[in-house]
Amino acid sequence: MILRVFKYNELVKNYMSNDELVERLIRNGALKTKKIIEAFRKVKRENFVPKKYKNLAYVDQPLPTYEGQTISQPTIVAIMTEALQPQKGDKVLEIGTGSGYQAAILAEIVKPGKVYTIERIKKLVEFAKKNLKDYKNVVVIHGDGSQGLKEEAPFDCIIVTAAAPKVPDVLKEQLKIGGRMIIPVGDRCSQNLILLKKKVRGFEEVNMGPVVFVPLIGKYGFK
Repeated sequence: MILRVFKYNELVKNYMSNDELVERLIRNGALKTKKIIEAFRKVKRENFVPKKYKNLAYVDQPLPTYEGQTISQPTIVAIMTEALQPQKGDKVLEIGTGSGYQAAILAEIVKPGKVYTIERIKKLVEFAKKNLKDYKNVVVIHGDGSQGLKEEAPFDCIIVTAAAPKVPDVLKEQLKIGGRMIIPVGDRCSQNLILLKKKVRGFEEVNMGPVVFVPLIGKYGFK
């Protein structure tokens, strides 16, 4: 999840409603597609942040959750979702559930398709399950997301919300021909957001620019 340095007073000053946040994301070009905009309008970010941060839920900044993790900045959630372009009926794999905010947006877009989301931190698994209780097409799994979910592969889309030192081959294998994956790749301090599209032979790759995410910990991530 992307991290930015911010001051508490600045966040309070810039407090907005969900509708105002969505309009800002449209104006700044992060949101473009009708079905994705509709999902952002339906999913209230305040339902995915810890209670003590609810008054800051609609500020376009990351917010702390638990155990050093964050709920991503809405702009980066919008950019990644737009790049992925999930479709109705898709089967999606998310690696790094966090609070469940991204999974909820994906679930709204792909239903009746399904979202499988993997989180390694047990406290976040419990938090996300509570937040996602009304989303019947989301399955939250406690485990090592860097290994993907072979038993449910192949996937139409894979989204990774933590930084890997390289794109894990195991995730490439679990993507359908024509499917897309978006993942931050680099070291622990800085990365580039990479969009991949699987071809019959190889992958088409687009570098979407620099980002800073928490590390992907696991067998095929950071140790």
